[in-house]
Amino acid sequence: MNGGWRYRLLSVVGVAALTVGAVGVANLEPVQQVFSLLPVVGPLPFDSAVGVEFAWEAAIATVVVLGAVFSLYKPRPRRILDTWFYALKRVVVALLAMAAIGYADATYALPRATLIVTGLLLVVTLPVWFVVIRRRPRTDGERTIIIGDDPTKIADVLTAIDGPVLGYVSPPSSYDDSWPVSLTSQLTDGGEPIGTDDLPNLGGLSRLDDVLVEYDVGTAVLAFARPDRAEFFGALDTCYEHGVAAKVHRTHADVVLTRGPMDGALVDIDLEPWDWLDHVTKRLFDVVFAGTALLVLSPLIAAIAVAIKLDSAGPVLYRQTRTAAFGDTFTIAKFRSMYPESEDAAPVDDDENDRITRVGRVLRRTHLDEIPQLWPILRGEMSVVGPRAAWTTEEELLEAETDQWRRRWFVKPGLTGLAQVNDASSTNPEAKLRYDTEYIRCQSLWFDLKIVIRQLWMVATDIASAVAQRVNN
Repeated sequence: MNGGWRYRLLSVVGVAALTVGAVGVANLEPVQQVFSLLPVVGPLPFDSAVGVEFAWEAAIATVVVLGAVFSLYKPRPRRILDTWFYALKRVVVALLAMAAIGYADATYALPRATLIVTGLLLVVTLPVWFVVIRRRPRTDGERTIIIGDDPTKIADVLTAIDGPVLGYVSPPSSYDDSWPVSLTSQLTDGGEPIGTDDLPNLGGLSRLDDVLVEYDVGTAVLAFARPDRAEFFGALDTCYEHGVAAKVHRTHADVVLTRGPMDGALVDIDLEPWDWLDHVTKRLFDVVFAGTALLVLSPLIAAIAVAIKLDSAGPVLYRQTRTAAFGDTFTIAKFRSMYPESEDAAPVDDDENDRITRVGRVLRRTHLDEIPQLWPILRGEMSVVGPRAAWTTEEELLEAETDQWRRRWFVKPGLTGLAQVNDASSTNPEAKLRYDTEYIRCQSLWFDLKIVIRQLWMVATDIASAVAQRVNN
């Protein structure tokens, strides 16, 4: 049995066994006695199941959990933290589904007390199980592939790779009429040509996930004709998800974050500039900050919505597609501050923009138009602190002015950042990029707290100034 099927079998059998075991433990009398001592949930009654009733409850719970974690059956070499959180989210989905079955009073549905105990056990055991059986990313760098869309670039990087290459992943190029061509490449030192004519094509970019798993790839070298295209960053994103080390030719190093000295033809790409502890603390901080802010600001949110509707015709919220990490996109909502159908991608200072409404001018000056962006922070699409997410159309204009702009794509975008607290906006892309890159290199929880405190002070100052100006007028 190959590794893929062995992993799938272990996944299914393990999930089923842990689910049945959790239901069985929840029906044990000693466990029920301890549960009854807990505050709030302790008074919930147990309905101990035995025989056929227990078999039905265990079977229903197993089917629900097996279905909820279906996406984890694919043998993807995830990092420990990614595996843990992804499994945890799927377990929560399963528990919500079982709670819905219980709410509908279905036959053999788990009683509420039994469901709580079962859920607590699964929340702990299932993520641990998937961490234990997960496929470890290779770190020895011995199994290397080339990912690219240009035969000349593939031949160039091939001469710079030490050791064997399994093959290359590349589609027929849509913007290079010379594809396909021979991949034979002459060594620069006059040695024998490398036999790249025999280098196998492992598939197209759409199969990159499967190729990384099937060939147990440790290192991927990118060889794209245009490293500013979505395919380039999509390949980087896939490498990151699979824990595969990525390299790029030094001529393309200006669009990526690099790691280590640039003393060779190939440069190591820093796909994960922060360690796992930074990721955990940052995510916890994001959830606590965004959740608390949305709760505290709910009366203000309602007042702003009313003011926008009274000031001008149009929707309360304005939605826009922004760029996320590795070139992905997501939709954000802001309180509408401009007249409908008056968007323009070109960055303009607010003082020179006559498309802004009266209420919108106040919202922008006090930064209150950004409040709805707390929701994508809760969803995990944004962070409280990070490089400012740019409008996808605006990105093209900014990249034309700053060729290293896409270095910002290696971390999650933020509501505020080092550039914002230093008044570096998109009207000055070079200064903004400099601050964003500095933040990526220096990020820590304490650094985030200092930026947030400074931003809150700026918001409070702007609000006080706006109120004072209103009173004086």
